[in-house]
Amino acid sequence: MNTLLRSLCLPWLLVPAFAAAEVPAVAVDIPPVHSLVDRVMGELGSPDLVIQPGASPHGYAMRPSEAEALAHADAVFWVSDALTPWLAGARESLADEALKVALMETAGTRQLAYRQGAALEIHAHDDHDHGHSHSHEGMDPHGWLDPVNAQAWLEAIAESLADLDPANADVYRRNASKGQAELETLVDELNDRLADARDARFIVFHDAYQYFETRFDVQALGAISLGDASDPSPARIRAIQDHVAELGVQCVFREPQFSPALVKSVFEGTGVETSLVIDPLGVDLPLNADLYPQLLRQLADGVVRCASEA
Repeated sequence: MNTLLRSLCLPWLLVPAFAAAEVPAVAVDIPPVHSLVDRVMGELGSPDLVIQPGASPHGYAMRPSEAEALAHADAVFWVSDALTPWLAGARESLADEALKVALMETAGTRQLAYRQGAALEIHAHDDHDHGHSHSHEGMDPHGWLDPVNAQAWLEAIAESLADLDPANADVYRRNASKGQAELETLVDELNDRLADARDARFIVFHDAYQYFETRFDVQALGAISLGDASDPSPARIRAIQDHVAELGVQCVFREPQFSPALVKSVFEGTGVETSLVIDPLGVDLPLNADLYPQLLRQLADGVVRCASEA
């Protein structure tokens, strides 16, 4: 009797494991992209993160477990090779058969050119909706900080996963649609929160926030480092110091993954508030679907706190 029961139950016991195996294995580059993919996958699964929280995406040495995640991926989502140039070779060698999606290249993504100079002048401005391939020399790759871009990316992620996993296509698309509606509400929330902080006068550690600034009509007055987080030259530091008094800077935002010593040395004795911390990656946030909206709320909170320093 026990043998008969086991033989009858065994096929049913195997169904969940088989169904789980049908869900694509997914690898992503940074925590905000992980959050968006996690939102789309929902209860079906979660992606593997290649660049761990707290690390700079501009330069990174993968661990064996992260290389293994790439090697086993059915799909790889990343922002842009402009953000992670080191990832291109690993991606091609380890995930050569995976579906690969550079999110900054997907339809509906707003692209902005890198800004230049300590005062963040914009050169060769390139602001457009993108639906075709061409050279993007000088493109600022921090596009995830515009939630309207994230809405487009949710759709691109859902459609990519739907192609790989037609059985769950409706789930991916439904989750993406819910995520887009949540981001629509978030945009209204942050616009309300920032309404009285538009005149905040701040400098950022590195020029990573242009998309957030443009979407919410706030403006960094300068950046200590360029958008690739490279070390600033002495001339750039002097230019930043000159701007402090000239522009009435209220505060400078530090980033948790970089030493505060540089910020302190640049602004010591100026009276500028240097204790505020913002982060384009959500370093201190739990790695889940809520990370992305919480990251944008943190940025808005930082600007509001800076405005209160007036």
